[in-house]
Amino acid sequence: MRTLLPTLAAIAVAAVLVVLIDPLRIALSHALHGDIDALQLQLQDLGVAGALVLVAIILVHAVVLFPAEIPNAVAGLVYGFAVALPLVLAAWVASGLIAYGLGAWIGRPLAVRIAGEERVASAEHVIGRGGAPALLMSRLIPFVPFSLVGYIAGAARVPIWRYTWTSAVGVLPITAAATYLGHALDDFSLSDPLVWVAVGTLIVLIVLTVTFTRRMRRASNG
Repeated sequence: MRTLLPTLAAIAVAAVLVVLIDPLRIALSHALHGDIDALQLQLQDLGVAGALVLVAIILVHAVVLFPAEIPNAVAGLVYGFAVALPLVLAAWVASGLIAYGLGAWIGRPLAVRIAGEERVASAEHVIGRGGAPALLMSRLIPFVPFSLVGYIAGAARVPIWRYTWTSAVGVLPITAAATYLGHALDDFSLSDPLVWVAVGTLIVLIVLTVTFTRRMRRASNG
């Protein structure tokens, strides 16, 4: 209770701030509903402040799960690839560190409460293999919630530096692909070779996810 109550209080304060700050509440609603067009228009109307709202909803992802590709794609569409990629990458690493801190503070019950027993068990299976390769693998698989890995790594007391650099490196491919595709939507052209690189990256990651999921099922059945 000594750790649970302060953490719940901090989450409650964050929730109140989300409710009270209209731009943040609206942007989070767009992200949760997958409304890319509405989020794009909002960030454009906010100007420079839109970047702060974008970073804020990525940080909120530490406790509110939604597809990470939505803010990434919108960032590329609004700010351009060169600005958007370092912006969202830094924000995701920071969000991951918040999730890591929550996992270290409360442990596995928080992960189960937010993401469910099945997802937690899958993430534990990956991270339980140990070392940097396992952490990189957990980041490369698109359908493992970003913050869930942080909860498990924090609860398992994975060294924070290892967790930080594997998070940045592991999430880079899908973040770059989604951000560039968002950027390309403004003037989409199939003749752009980088569009095909981004699409190819997403396909490779999806195949990796399917392959890994099948191996996990075989291992569990065996």
